[in-house]
Amino acid sequence: MNEEKKKMELTEGSEYKITSLGGRDILLETTGTFKGFINIGVDETGILMELSANHGDMVGKIRIVPLHVILLIDILAAKENEKKDDSKEMSHYVG
Repeated sequence: MNEEKKKMELTEGSEYKITSLGGRDILLETTGTFKGFINIGVDETGILMELSANHGDMVGKIRIVPLHVILLIDILAAKENEKKDDSKEMSHYVG
């Protein structure tokens, strides 16, 4: 097979619905726009989500969802990754 596999990744500005573990025997659904990742403490990472209108009064607020509680992620609207081409920037050496 010569087809190049498309690498999947979470991209800033994309809309996702995340189902995660909440309190005791409760699933928590978070719907909104992905804003990036954040370190929580020393060795924990979370996903930053700007909440959508589905969350009522919480719309526009940022929710941090720790990676270890995520059960699934539904992609509602994906944006292309806007990576900068670092090779085109002038590099500097400070010695």
